[in-house]
Amino acid sequence: MKTLDLITIGRSSVDLYGDQIGGRLEDMGSFSKYIGGSPTNIACGTARLGLKSAVITGVGDEHMGRFIREQLEREGVDVRGVKTDPDRLTALVLLGIRDEESFPLIFYRENCADMGLTEADIDEGLIASARSVLATGTHLSHPQTRAAVLKALELARKHGAQTALDIDYRPNLWGVAGHGDGESRFVASDKVTAELQSTLHLFDLIVGTEEEFHIAGGSTDTITALRNVRAVSDATLVCKRGAAGAVAFEGEIPDSLDDGQTGPGFPIEVFNVLGAGDGFFSGLMKGWLDGEDWPTALKYANACGAFAVSRHGCTPAYPSLAELDFFLKRGVQRPDLRNDAELEQIHWATNRQGRMGGDWSTMRVFAFDHRLQLEEMEGYTLDKGGAFKELCLQAALQVADGQGGHGILCDNRIGRSALHKASGSGLWIGRPAEWPGSRRLTLEPELGADCGALSEWARENVVKVLCFCHPDDDAAMRADQEATVTRLYQAARRSGLEFLLEIIPSKVGPVDDMTTATLIRQFYDIGIYPDWWKLEPMKTREAWANAISAIEEHDQHTRGIVVLGLDAPEAELAASFEVAASFPLVRGFAVGRTIFGDAARAWMAGQISDDDAVAQMADRYAKLCAVWDKARAAA
Repeated sequence: MKTLDLITIGRSSVDLYGDQIGGRLEDMGSFSKYIGGSPTNIACGTARLGLKSAVITGVGDEHMGRFIREQLEREGVDVRGVKTDPDRLTALVLLGIRDEESFPLIFYRENCADMGLTEADIDEGLIASARSVLATGTHLSHPQTRAAVLKALELARKHGAQTALDIDYRPNLWGVAGHGDGESRFVASDKVTAELQSTLHLFDLIVGTEEEFHIAGGSTDTITALRNVRAVSDATLVCKRGAAGAVAFEGEIPDSLDDGQTGPGFPIEVFNVLGAGDGFFSGLMKGWLDGEDWPTALKYANACGAFAVSRHGCTPAYPSLAELDFFLKRGVQRPDLRNDAELEQIHWATNRQGRMGGDWSTMRVFAFDHRLQLEEMEGYTLDKGGAFKELCLQAALQVADGQGGHGILCDNRIGRSALHKASGSGLWIGRPAEWPGSRRLTLEPELGADCGALSEWARENVVKVLCFCHPDDDAAMRADQEATVTRLYQAARRSGLEFLLEIIPSKVGPVDDMTTATLIRQFYDIGIYPDWWKLEPMKTREAWANAISAIEEHDQHTRGIVVLGLDAPEAELAASFEVAASFPLVRGFAVGRTIFGDAARAWMAGQISDDDAVAQMADRYAKLCAVWDKARAAA
C-alpha cells in the first residue's frame, strides 16, 4: 500500500536570506530565516501541490534542527525520515540578491547533520510506502552519504517506486571549489563526472541545467553531454534552459535542444534564481506522478519556477495547488509576480498553514487582552494586572490540556509576561494593536507611526485590531479609520503576521441584518483581506448569512470568523452560539469578561487566592467550550 507519493533524500538547512536587495552580502543588515536544501525544498513544494511527501535528511539536536522539523510538519511533510544527530549541527546557508545575475551565498556545511546520514538511517518500510524516491547530487559526493542514497534507490526499485535525480551540482560541495564560491554552478571535474555516471542507470528521471548535464555527461557541449548521459541511462532527461524554458527527451537525443518536448513558459521578471530549480522540480513531479504528458508536466514546472524566480526565499515562494491553478487559468498580469496583489493574496492565504501550524477549524479563545476594564477595577496596579493575566494563561492552558483548537487574546502592555510565556505552548495567540476604546481608531503607541514595531512581534502572534465603525459614519471618520486599518494591515503583511479584524457597529449606532455585511464589504473594497474576522453576536440567521456572503464573495480562503462576547451572561452567549454555530465559516468564539470578570474583581480586591481565580476562570472557560462544541455538533 503506497501511502506516500514522494520521498526526497539529501540536504536540509536553515537559509538566512539577506533582506536588502542590490547590496553585497558583506553589507546585509538583516536576514529572513527559511528552511532550505534542494530535497527539503522539493518535499515542501510538492506537498503544497497536494502530493504526500516525505524527506530523509539530518538535523542537529538544537534550535535550528527543531525549526526545520517543525516547519516541515507545518508544510505537511512527513518527517519520519528526519534524523536528529546529537553530534553535528544543522547546516546553515547565507544568501543574498545582488542583481539579476549575482546571488552570493555561503554554505556552512562542515560535517553538518545531513551529511551524517548512513545506510542504517534508510528504513525499508518507509521506502516501500512511496511511489517515488528523489535523490540530489550533493549526497553522492561523500562515501557515507552516497551509500545511504544508493541503498534508498535499490530499495525503491525493489518495491516498484520510480526514481528521480536532481543533479544539483554545487562545485564547492564536491570539494572542487572554495568556500567563497558558493554561487559557482560549474567547474569541470573528471572525478565528479565519473561518480555521477556510475549511478545514472538507477534513475527513471534525471533533471538538470545545461551546466549540470555538462558535469554529468563530461562535456561542455550540451548535446554531447546529453548523449553521454543517454549512453548509461534510459531515464527521461529534462534539461532546464533558463528563460528558454525546459525540454524533455524520452529516447534518443536529437541534434538540437529545440527538438525535445517542451511546455509553455511564462514571461516574468527575474528577481531571485536561488531555489528556482527546486520549485521547477516540484511542479515537474506533480505532473509526472499524476501521469500527465511531458508538455503538461513541463508547464507545471515552468509555472512553479516562475513563482520562485519572482519572490524572496526558496520554499516560501512556491505555490499552493489552488494558486497554481489560478495562475494557469488567469495568466501573467504583470511580470513581477510578487507585486501582483491578487496573486499574492491567494499565495498568502493558501500557504498560511506553513507559517502557522495547527488545526484552527475550531476556535475556543479566552480573550483577556482587556486593558481599560482592568485598569478601572478597584485595587488594580500594573504589576497586579500582569500577574492576573498570568493566571488567565494558566486557566487557558489547563482547559486546553495540550489539545488543539484553543487560544488566547493577550496584550503586551499589561500582559507581556503571559504573552511571552504563551509562545510555543500550542495555543493560538492573538495580540491587540488598538488603543482601548478609541474612536477614531488609534493604535498602541508602541507600534510606531509606521507600525514598524510589528517586526519585533513573535511570528505566531496574530495582529488583532478592534474598530468601532458603522455604515452611517461620516466620510471623514470612515476615511480616517480605514487609513489606520490599512496602515496596520500592510505592516502585518510585511512582517509575515496574520491579521484579525474586529468590528462592533452596535456600539456606534442601530444595527439591522445588513449592517455587518455592509462594513465587511467596505473593508474588502479598500484591499483589506483579514485572515480572521471577529464579529459581535448577531441574533438572526439572516444577519449571519449576509455577513458570510460578504466574506465569501471576496475571499474564498479566509481562516474564518470568531464570535465575541461583549460581557454577555453565559445563557445569552449560549443562545447566540446556537445561531452562529450553524454556519461552518464561524469557527468558534473569543470571549473574555464573561470568563474572567468576576474572578478579576475579587482577586484585585484580595478576596480570592491565585488558585481560586484560576479554578473559577478554568471552570467558566471549559463550560463555554462545551456549549460551543454542543452547538456545533447540533448544527
